[in-house]
Amino acid sequence: MAFVRTVGQLFGIQSEPVAVKDADWALVVRVQAGEVAAFDALVHRYRERVYSLIYNLTANREEASDLSQDTFIKAFRSIQSFQGKASFYTWICRIALNTTMSFLRKRKKERTFSFDSFHENEDSEAVLERLAAKSKEDKSLILNELQQKLNEALQMLSVKHRTVVVLHEVEHLSHAQIATIVKCSEGTVRSRLHYAKQELREHLQGFLGNKTCLS
Repeated sequence: MAFVRTVGQLFGIQSEPVAVKDADWALVVRVQAGEVAAFDALVHRYRERVYSLIYNLTANREEASDLSQDTFIKAFRSIQSFQGKASFYTWICRIALNTTMSFLRKRKKERTFSFDSFHENEDSEAVLERLAAKSKEDKSLILNELQQKLNEALQMLSVKHRTVVVLHEVEHLSHAQIATIVKCSEGTVRSRLHYAKQELREHLQGFLGNKTCLS
């Protein structure tokens, strides 16, 4: 699944509306009362976001599909434990993350990232300005090369740093939501994000700095 946001777009923190949380809780209550069919509505509402999260961590569509199914199966089996203290998505996101991390530890394989999900900074702005003056074909070649470099850069990050980058920059989760999911303080989340982005910029510095040929 490709990232939907355009290149260089700033990332905003999006919280779930109260109405959505209430609707989710109403469905959860119905499932907990034995109305199994109500769980289908939750699956329909969040399957794409869960798949997207897992795909951004595994870089494999088939594995993301299988792990998404595993996530919802685990969520259904554990639905009685959900008490509504956090949003349903935050709760199932934690299940998805734990499921995926367990899988990746066994697989010991790297992940991918996308330029569409890279936080805008001075270096990326410079690339965008240069891209504006290029032909469609040249832009495609440049972005493909940058995509590869970003994949390589993300793979150099630690699992903890990669996780917070994906959750914050791709899944739009707030620091508080991420802290709940990865079980750490908000300060730790901010710190990991800061160093992760710093590392990404350092890994990309050579590539971006040598792109004078773009102008």
